[in-house]
Amino acid sequence: MKKLLSLLVVTSFAALVACGPSAEEKAAAEKSRQDSISAAMAQMTADSLTAVQAQMEKMRQDSMAMAMRADSMAMAAKKATVKPVAKPKVAPAPKVVAPETPKVGSKKPGAK
Repeated sequence: MKKLLSLLVVTSFAALVACGPSAEEKAAAEKSRQDSISAAMAQMTADSLTAVQAQMEKMRQDSMAMAMRADSMAMAAKKATVKPVAKPKVAPAPKVVAPETPKVGSKKPGAK
């Protein structure tokens, strides 16, 4: 009985090994794996390029906006220097002359 059981176990093990994938199936699986890796790398590269292009476009637009802002500020400064703001004219205040009061005990006018 032990011999029969041992023979049955060895036979079933051999059958399982024989039913495994062949060399062609292993090669096909490896090729499929390599293809999926290369496709993923290509997708990552494309995504990176798209992100870089979007960043460059944003930087270009920001640069243009800053240049336009600087131009408008320069034009505003130029307009301010060409036409100065007129100051309101104020009439001078009339001078108040105090009446001359005679000094007591002083000499007469014209005397030396």
